[in-house]
Amino acid sequence: MGQALGNVLPLAIAIAIFPVPIIAVVLVLGSPDGSAKGLGFVLAWLVGLGAVGALVLLFAGALDASESGEPATWVNVVLLALGVLLLVLAANQWRGRPRMGEETPVPGWMRAIDQFTIAKAAGAGFVLSGLNPKNVLLTAAAAAEIAERGLRAGEQAAVLVAFVLIASVGVLTPLVLTLVLGDRSHALLEGLRGWMARYNAAIMSVLFLLIGAKLIGDAISGFSG
Repeated sequence: MGQALGNVLPLAIAIAIFPVPIIAVVLVLGSPDGSAKGLGFVLAWLVGLGAVGALVLLFAGALDASESGEPATWVNVVLLALGVLLLVLAANQWRGRPRMGEETPVPGWMRAIDQFTIAKAAGAGFVLSGLNPKNVLLTAAAAAEIAERGLRAGEQAAVLVAFVLIASVGVLTPLVLTLVLGDRSHALLEGLRGWMARYNAAIMSVLFLLIGAKLIGDAISGFSG
C-alpha cells in the first residue's frame, strides 16, 4: 500500500498545482457569497476526482490489472501511452505560452464567475476535476498505478482517498485561507491568482514533462520486471 501511495504522489501533486482550478476557486471566493460558493466548488471537485478514480479502478479490476502481484502487460502499455501523451502536451503548452509582454488570455467563463450561483460554482468544480481531460488523464494514470499493485479493495480505496485529498490541496488552500483570514486573504489570493495566470503555460509544460517521464519510466520498469 505504501508503494502504491508513493507511485501516485507525484500525480496528485501535479493536479494540486494546476493553475486553472486554483484561479477558478480564487475568483469564486472573491465573488458575493464566495465562501458558500467556494465550498460547493471544492466538494464537487472532490466528487469528480473520486468518481474518475473509482471508475478506472473498477475497470482495471475487471481486466485483472495485476498478475501474481506484478503489473499486467496492458497496464504498462497504458502507462507508456499516457506518458508519451503527456510529453506531447508539455511541448504544446510550451509552444503556446505567452511571450514577454503579451497578455494572458482569460476564458470567457472565468469572466462570468461573479454571476455564478452556488450550483454553477459546484458544476465548475466538477467539470474541472471530473471532466477536464488533463485531470482525467492524470487521475486515470494514478488509478492504474494503484490497480497494478494487486491491493485488496479496501486498500485501493484508502490509497485513492489519499490521492484525491492530496490532489485537492490546491483548491482547498484558498478556501481554508478565506474561512480563517476573511477579507485579509483577498490580497494574498489575488496575488496568487495573477502569478498563476501569467505562468500557467510554463507551469503546465514542466508538470507534464516531469509526470510524462515518470509514467514512461514506470512502464519500462514494468516491462522489464
